[in-house]
Amino acid sequence: MKYRLLTAFVVLALCVLTVHAQSGRRQKQPEPAAPVPTPTPEPTPTPKKADTKSELLIFIGADRNDSYSTFPYSYYDVTVRSCADRLRSRSSADVDITDRSLTRGEAIKKAKGDGTTYVVQLSLKLDSMARSYDDMVLEFVVFAPGTAKIVTSGHSYMNGNRAGPVVVAPRTGGSTSALYLEQMLKRAGEDAGDRILKSLHLDQVPKTP
Repeated sequence: MKYRLLTAFVVLALCVLTVHAQSGRRQKQPEPAAPVPTPTPEPTPTPKKADTKSELLIFIGADRNDSYSTFPYSYYDVTVRSCADRLRSRSSADVDITDRSLTRGEAIKKAKGDGTTYVVQLSLKLDSMARSYDDMVLEFVVFAPGTAKIVTSGHSYMNGNRAGPVVVAPRTGGSTSALYLEQMLKRAGEDAGDRILKSLHLDQVPKTP
């Protein structure tokens, strides 16, 4: 009986010491979790501009030094620019012009040397029956790129006394003002542009905005 009491006392003392030791021990605080990094958004790539350059190129010039006819250079300027404006406004073609004289040989050479450009040569003529500048005729020839073969050619007439696609007004006699002649030349150049578009099958292609 005596040994049992002693044993119980020893066990109780050990339990008290264990509880006291555990209560005095500092509890280790858990380390805070590492912050989750906020993902940096990737920069939105700048969209590349589409290449709007047309695949169809047209170059226009006029033979200003025709040995058979002598006209003011302003007449050639009007026909070249009005033809170019018509081609630009009614097709997606990139059109370039020259203010220098363009002979037939030079037009052929340029067409052969450039595999992507149609070359248009314009010229003004007076036939043997002409009585004044009212009877000027605008001739046009289109050379194919690379080969310089003639794609199309034709004439635009200036007045109502001749059969042709352009009729501005019949001649009433007397001298014609330079302004009126240039207006007729402008319409002749536009007509040449329309016929070139038709020959290249571009007359029904809408203009790209």
